[in-house]
Amino acid sequence: MSIVGVASKASIAGRVTATCRFLPPLISHRFASSARVQVKPYKLHNVESGPNAEVTVTRDDALNIYTRMQTIRRLEAAAGNLYKEQKIRGFCHLYAGEEACAVGIKSAMEPNDAIITSYRCHGWTYLCGPSVVPVLCELTGRMNGNVHGKGGSMHMYGDNFYGGNGIVGAQQPLGTGVAFAMKCRKMKNVCFTLFGDGAANQGQLFESMNIAKLWNIPVVYVCENNGYGFGTSTKRACAAKHYYDRVSYMPGVWVDGMDVLAVREAARWAKEWCNAGKGPLMLEMSTYRYGGHSVADPGTSYRTREEVEEVRRTRDAINGFKEKVIPTGLLTEDELKEIDKKIRKEVDEAAKMARTGKEATTDLLLTDLYHNTPPQLLLLLDEFSPAPAASARIDGDPSSYIRELRRICQAVAQTPLHATAGLQGDQEKGAVEDIARSRRPLISD
Repeated sequence: MSIVGVASKASIAGRVTATCRFLPPLISHRFASSARVQVKPYKLHNVESGPNAEVTVTRDDALNIYTRMQTIRRLEAAAGNLYKEQKIRGFCHLYAGEEACAVGIKSAMEPNDAIITSYRCHGWTYLCGPSVVPVLCELTGRMNGNVHGKGGSMHMYGDNFYGGNGIVGAQQPLGTGVAFAMKCRKMKNVCFTLFGDGAANQGQLFESMNIAKLWNIPVVYVCENNGYGFGTSTKRACAAKHYYDRVSYMPGVWVDGMDVLAVREAARWAKEWCNAGKGPLMLEMSTYRYGGHSVADPGTSYRTREEVEEVRRTRDAINGFKEKVIPTGLLTEDELKEIDKKIRKEVDEAAKMARTGKEATTDLLLTDLYHNTPPQLLLLLDEFSPAPAASARIDGDPSSYIRELRRICQAVAQTPLHATAGLQGDQEKGAVEDIARSRRPLISD
C-alpha cells in the first residue's frame, strides 16, 4: 500500500504535513481531514485513459464507507443465522466478501442515478433504505419488511433501486431500459446494471449491450466477477480471460473489486463517461464471495477451504480499507472498534425483530403488483383474495377492487371471460361492474 497524501500528525508525526481538525471534547485524538491513497492500476479496453489510480478520501468518506461495509458484513452474518434457524424459507444468497462493490458504487451515485442487481441484493437494499431492519424482516416474511414480507430474499426494492431479480441475468435488459428512459427524459444520470460472472454469459447481455451502444444509452454494466457461477469457475465457463474486453465496440475497465476506493473512483469515472454522451461501458470488478452460491451451498465442493481463507487473509475488503486509512490518521483502531460495537447492536436488534415481528397477512397478497390493473385480470385471482368488506367503491385504482374480489368472482363465475374481450379502459371496467351487479348487488355507488 502506498500513502501519497495528507496524514495525521498524531499517528505518523513528521512523515507528512496534515490538515487536522478536532472531534468533540471527549475525543482527544487529532484526525486528518483528508488523504490521498494509491489503488491497484486499472486495466483498460478501447479507451486511452481511465480512472485515477491516486484517489482522495476524506474523514467523513472513510467513516461512511467503513460503517456501510461493516454493516453489510454483519447483516449477512445475521441472515445466515436466521436461515439456519429455519426462519428464512426459500433461497438466500449472501453478499459477504463483495461489500466493496456495492459500497463503492453507492458512494459515487447521485440521488437520481439508478441501480439494478441480481438476487444477491441484501446489501443494496440496506444501502438504498433506512436501516437493516426492513432487510432482515423481509427475509423472514414480516409486515415491516422491505415489501411487507412478500418478496423475500431476492425481491427487494427502494428509491431508484429496481431490485433484486430472481432470474439469472434478467436485470441486464431491464437496466438498459431504465437507462434508456433517462436518455429519453434528457436526464444527466446513469443506471448501474450489476450481474455476476455466471450471468455474463447470458445471451440477453449481448443483445442489451448491442442496442445500448447503437443508441448511446447511459448504462454502466458492472460484472461482479467473484470467480464462480454457482459451482462453475470462470475458467470453465468463459472462453475469454476477462469480461471487460469481450466486445470490440464498447469500452471496458478492469477494477480491483476488493478495494472500495478503486470501485468508487471507477464508478465516478463511468458516470462522467456516460454523462458526456459517449454511451455505455463495462466495468469488471474482481471480487470474491466467502459463502457458497446460496446458504444451502457449502461452497467447498468446487473450491478448497484454503482458497477461501487465503482471500480472507490477503484481499478482504474491510481489512484492506482499514490498512489504507488508519496510517493516514483519518480513523483510529479504537474508533473503528466502537463503530463495530454499535453495528453489532443494531443488527442484533433488527434480527430480534425479524424473529418476532408480525407476519405478513393474506390481504396484502394482491397489493403493490400493478398500476391500473385490467379488472378481469384481478378477477382471475379470486382464489388468493381476502375476505370481502361489506361494500367498496370502485375508483379505478386496483387496491379498491381487492376487498370485493371474492364476491365479484363468484358473481361472474358463470360468465365467459370473453364477455369483456375487445373492450378497453372505462368500457372494460364498466362491463365487469355491470356483470357483477347483474348477478348480485355487491358494489355500492
